[in-house]
Amino acid sequence: MKKSLFLLLLLPLVTIAQDAFSKKNAQKPTEDLTEVNINKNIQGTLLTPDTYEKVPLVIIIGDQGAVDRNGNERRTKSNAYLQLADSLLTRGIATYRYDKRILTQIKNRKPSDKTLFSDFIIDAKESVYFFKNDRRFSKIYLAGHGQGSLVAMLAVDKNVDGIISINGAGQSIDNVIVQQIAQQQPGLDKVAAETFERVKKSEKPVVDIERDLYVIIGPQVQPFMKSWMQYDPATELKNISAPVLIVNGSKNRQVDATEAQLLKDAAPTATFEIIENMNHVLKTVGNDEIEASKSYINPNFPLNQRLLELITAFVK
Repeated sequence: MKKSLFLLLLLPLVTIAQDAFSKKNAQKPTEDLTEVNINKNIQGTLLTPDTYEKVPLVIIIGDQGAVDRNGNERRTKSNAYLQLADSLLTRGIATYRYDKRILTQIKNRKPSDKTLFSDFIIDAKESVYFFKNDRRFSKIYLAGHGQGSLVAMLAVDKNVDGIISINGAGQSIDNVIVQQIAQQQPGLDKVAAETFERVKKSEKPVVDIERDLYVIIGPQVQPFMKSWMQYDPATELKNISAPVLIVNGSKNRQVDATEAQLLKDAAPTATFEIIENMNHVLKTVGNDEIEASKSYINPNFPLNQRLLELITAFVK
């Protein structure tokens, strides 16, 4: 199995248990507060422009894995979300970005194997609830990156004024994975498709798994994967009436730009663009693959400016 497959399909192997939001214990935001911990699962950073006028708030929802509020995980340090938040701040837009609950529990040395995809939706909804009555903000937008794109779609309610899908898939995750495997190891994709179907239909963990697929759909991650692959992003997007911005990058090697087109087909009125030379971690790269790989580990690699222009225009 090629190592690149596991980089593309990296899934959280250590997860944590759901913790319902409690209004009684919620911390109220204050004017000078940048560290905002909504509850023990949602710990993040709020950046607000220095102005007396109301400004839009963009809540950034991270990609899959134990991703921190800056867009990094154990193997990468792109600082993509930190750069995005800092850049939007200079454009008069507030942001809230938070660590994925998986990472928060690992930090607290309380990992669990009970986290489901629905827990990420809960976290996004609770973030909206926390800020919905904050008088500093004129509107609230959800900006989901990668896996966070689907989370944003499922977290939309009457308090959300629009969603931004950044490099999100347009079909269920099992179909995305099967297509990726087909490109890298033809033949294994058929085994993967059959395995996903067995897992979907089985009430108990499926233990007879091809070795090369174990990290993707082994018994340990099956509960989480089953809770994730039940959702079809294109179908979910059809049910959203709020304004939508859909973007992907022409240099995205993890989620192909065709996925964004599937979303656009589901939401014809959405603002849509395939951003030239943007990769999965929102950086501007060229044709040199070695140089482009540095964008995942170099926190100073420049953020794509067209992405900033699109988000700013959409939000304002």
